[in-house]
Amino acid sequence: MVKTNAPQLRLVDTPLGPLTYTLTRKRVKNLNLRVGADGEIMVSLPLGCPVKQADDFIREKSGWILDAVHRRAERQEEPLPPVSREECARLLGEALTRVYPLVAPLGVAFPALKLRKLKSQWGNCHWAQGYITLNTALARCSEELRDYVALHELVHFLHHDHGPGFYARMDSLMPDWRRRRKALKRYGGALERG
Repeated sequence: MVKTNAPQLRLVDTPLGPLTYTLTRKRVKNLNLRVGADGEIMVSLPLGCPVKQADDFIREKSGWILDAVHRRAERQEEPLPPVSREECARLLGEALTRVYPLVAPLGVAFPALKLRKLKSQWGNCHWAQGYITLNTALARCSEELRDYVALHELVHFLHHDHGPGFYARMDSLMPDWRRRRKALKRYGGALERG
């Protein structure tokens, strides 16, 4: 097996200014570009390719790279205050209670609520078992975002997937849900912190 080389930090002048990236030679077919959650730029280079090819690739993709770094920074920008377990239970329970009347006339029974630290989801619905789980990090978000996630999970009792029926129901019950979902993306860093 061919060994990969140790990562190398490189600085490249691009049309949009200098960019620093980590270059790793690997047993891959193509150049691979990735922007990490912390904004780190990483390139995997096939073993036989010259380093100049990676530098040129960074120059060519500099606009996309800077957009990606900016999006990641926006997601992390909102510092969220810590919330105790008791406060978390109160805030998320209130969100569920606030939005439940929207689905009650549609035959949805009031579900049990479980709270967990989830790494990649704000919530999930266990419709067959009659409960929803909300991420404890959600308690650190605004009331309108807590309400959006709670309703999203409640609608899954009616539509178990994210098909057209699910989105039509969300449109009818919370017409601005797309705006709320977009706002929630700024809090992505809270998912890792819990």
